[in-house]
Amino acid sequence: MRLFLFSALCWIVISCAVKPEPLLYGRDACHTCKMTLVDRKFGAELVTEKGKVYKFDDLNCMLTFYHSGYEEASAFKFIQVVDFTNPEKLIDAQNAWYLKSEDLRTPMASEVAAFESEESTQVFKKEWKAVLLSWGEIQTQFK
Repeated sequence: MRLFLFSALCWIVISCAVKPEPLLYGRDACHTCKMTLVDRKFGAELVTEKGKVYKFDDLNCMLTFYHSGYEEASAFKFIQVVDFTNPEKLIDAQNAWYLKSEDLRTPMASEVAAFESEESTQVFKKEWKAVLLSWGEIQTQFK
């Protein structure tokens, strides 16, 4: 009986764990602009410590919401963006690298793509004549 209760308690704790959700392209709507997420190379997600998930179609929308004061920045357990070179893969936004270029077409005109590593930006940086930015730098672009 104790084993059953322990197992049940473990299952409840695990099932209530705060974690990111996959972005469902063609179904999910952006929390900020309400457009349906369609471009798999772009997107972002904020997850609060309490488990509330906010999904976005573009970095522009995510940072607009992030800086809006609706939720304190400290309330977010996960801040994630889609890796441009690995569509639909969410990566930690604070450790990502960003390229900004007028040649880049994004869902809400941020002109920014996110990358998991600095090395993966090199080909695109040259092709797009882009500027390489860190998390701190990209935040100042959308305040």
